[in-house]
Amino acid sequence: MKPFWLHLKVIPLFLAGLTHADEPYKADWDSLRAYTCPEWFQDAKFGIYAHWGVYSAALGSRNTDWYGRNMYEKGHPNHEFHTKTYGDVSAFGYKDLIPLFTAEKFDAEEWADLYVEAGARFAGPVAEHADGFSMWDSKVNPWNSVDMGPRRNVVAEMEKAIRKRGLKYLTSFHHQWLWGWFPTWDESTDASDPEYASLYGPKYPPTARRIEVEGRGEANMYADPLPSNAFNQAWLEKVKEVVSEYSPDLLWFDNRMQLLPEEIRTEMAAFYYNHSLSQGIEPVLTYKRPDMKLGTATIDLERARMPDIYPEPWLTDTSVSRSSWSYATDLEYYTTNRIIDDLVDIVSKNGCMLLNIAPHPDGTIPEIQKRKLREIGKWLRLNGEAIYGSRPWLIYGEGSSVTPTGHLADLKFIGYSPDDIRFTTKGEQLYAIALDWPETGVLEINSLSDSKYSTAIRGIELIGHKEPLNWVKTVDTLKVYLPEIKPGNHAFVFRILR
Repeated sequence: MKPFWLHLKVIPLFLAGLTHADEPYKADWDSLRAYTCPEWFQDAKFGIYAHWGVYSAALGSRNTDWYGRNMYEKGHPNHEFHTKTYGDVSAFGYKDLIPLFTAEKFDAEEWADLYVEAGARFAGPVAEHADGFSMWDSKVNPWNSVDMGPRRNVVAEMEKAIRKRGLKYLTSFHHQWLWGWFPTWDESTDASDPEYASLYGPKYPPTARRIEVEGRGEANMYADPLPSNAFNQAWLEKVKEVVSEYSPDLLWFDNRMQLLPEEIRTEMAAFYYNHSLSQGIEPVLTYKRPDMKLGTATIDLERARMPDIYPEPWLTDTSVSRSSWSYATDLEYYTTNRIIDDLVDIVSKNGCMLLNIAPHPDGTIPEIQKRKLREIGKWLRLNGEAIYGSRPWLIYGEGSSVTPTGHLADLKFIGYSPDDIRFTTKGEQLYAIALDWPETGVLEINSLSDSKYSTAIRGIELIGHKEPLNWVKTVDTLKVYLPEIKPGNHAFVFRILR
């Protein structure tokens, strides 16, 4: 099988790039700063995507989305599992998992129905993870889900099902990680076999995988050598192919794009924006800092949140599980309450949440994940007026919990405090969202006292409770007297009538 970059000569003309002088976006940062995040994204607040691919078929434990990388590292639990289950990596490598990824029960319509029931407003698949396996009918990459494995065009099937239900469609890309992902330098593995270079990548030294930069504290973000021109072009053409064929409303990128030359990143963004506008689509492109210049796209934080209101719309990508992005036999799940609290916190700070699920390799979504999505949807059907289409208030909220910051910071976050309250607005309507139900039966909102953000109040209502509530406002606090019966099991939304 020829390396994928040798297939570039047969790329259709529509992938050659947009070069007309009258197109609004050019491949430079100054031109891309004309981008404005559309209203639909600011209104949507909640989306769902799924880490589902060859890595799911390993049926391993913990961090299986990194299985293709970890299975080659002696001493790693994934390596030990792989050796015991499938044999030595020289004889049974990552490529040999592809026939096990059959997806025989995958039903895009069923997935889309569940996403609607969960209250998502945008959704879609991982188009290509770090493993170099494309989940669409790729003419650029011979290693794809139509020519092998499930022999289905997952990106196309999901696009049709998602759009049929009126949701915005997203695809995610992680394939810059392919540079250094597999140990092509290790002659004891199948990754070094030039016959499979179109999947594993060209020969490069171990330093292509990981370099610590002194003073930066960031691992995996840098490489020596940097990706080759052939790799950069193949990376770009994969994105162009999906954009041209499926026109995603939201194009999401994992970190490590900074390995690619600026001209590749700017060409990708200009191509996506120009194509979207030609199709009547208001595009959203997300990135992790510092992979793009500020103001050229929308910031995404992985398992992390802004500590305060951010002036521009932003995104958090997180998952139903804290232990793995893709299916594993020992997934550690977040509680539904934690996920809803995170959503409320993110929205109060001008953000949106992209929640990941981890389907089984056969294409079914585990029942525990279905249940959590339905619980989120039930909460949103009752309280969505304070979420969808909302905007931040003067402050995001109050309470004693402290938001951890930095990449993957939420993994260190213990949880919210009983006194945590978040605010959102919609037009003139102010909402106060209590993340817990006070055991005293009295909710105190200090920010609405006469001495702080004083506002005239004519009444207070609890969504899900029919009667108006009694309350008293003093110099120090606003006391809201709660009913005996809670209108739910998760965050509680109060309409502050002014």
